[in-house]
Amino acid sequence: MEMATGTPPAASPRFFHRITTEPEPSRDRLMGELAQFLFEPWSSGIMQRALIEVVLLGLVGGALGCWIVFYELSYSAESLAHALFPGLVLAALLGFPLILGAGAGVAVAALAILVFGRAPHIGRDTSVAVVISALFGLGVVLALSPDSPPGIQELLFGDVLGVRRADLILAALLAAVVLCSLALFHRQLLAVGFDRATARSIGARPRLTDLALICLLAVATVVAVQGMGNLLVVAILVGPAATARLFCRRMGRMMLLATALSVACGLAGLYLSFYAGLAAGASIAGVVVLLYIVAFAASELAGSRPGRAAGNRP
Repeated sequence: MEMATGTPPAASPRFFHRITTEPEPSRDRLMGELAQFLFEPWSSGIMQRALIEVVLLGLVGGALGCWIVFYELSYSAESLAHALFPGLVLAALLGFPLILGAGAGVAVAALAILVFGRAPHIGRDTSVAVVISALFGLGVVLALSPDSPPGIQELLFGDVLGVRRADLILAALLAAVVLCSLALFHRQLLAVGFDRATARSIGARPRLTDLALICLLAVATVVAVQGMGNLLVVAILVGPAATARLFCRRMGRMMLLATALSVACGLAGLYLSFYAGLAAGASIAGVVVLLYIVAFAASELAGSRPGRAAGNRP
């Protein structure tokens, strides 16, 4: 029986070792070592399931992340992920599906922000900060309590190497819900995001669109929390989309590039985790951030960011 931990099985980077120690390796041997370097990580079921998980995360993060970036909801996405954390923990403790906990967490956070935000001496920004911090702190206390069962801390830090088949089935179903919903609401999302004031004239409903986007964000968080954890989930939801926006104007191209980058970052993070013995979730998040920094520097040097010349709307 395979046991999953936060770090991958022991790796043997013989490819690099042969290159550095053998003066003139033959071409066939070099190709063989390269093939072994590329395929060796996927010989175990743990890494195979992790690969499927990061592909699902890439599909959801790439598609939904573009709308998060386009609607300028990156901070809201992080706040929402933190706000629903106690709901996830309570659902795990009580044996309920995580999606129910996520929904309850979002509802409680929205109600609390609405109540405190109407107080004139508090203000909306302050109420959001207070509510999010309080809910996240409550979730951390519950998750790190000595009475909590083993493994519940994974909701906080994630463990993509500990994904089971049942988790993959649930993630695939939720990913299908998110992608189908995005396809269904595509025209409304585009109309409201482009010009909220005139969206009603073409049949779009801004409030319904905003609510649908928040609900999809909550579902995507449930999909990603198993692999990335509550603290790092925003990296996979926002990072690839933000990188794609540096080079793309049209939403369709941006979503395709963001999805490809998200899957590539997940794959690179798993390779890094396997051969360097690092935590898989943190490795993926690190690759996402590094890619954005490099892409931003490249776009600045090239001076060809599409938003500069023609605005930020797709």
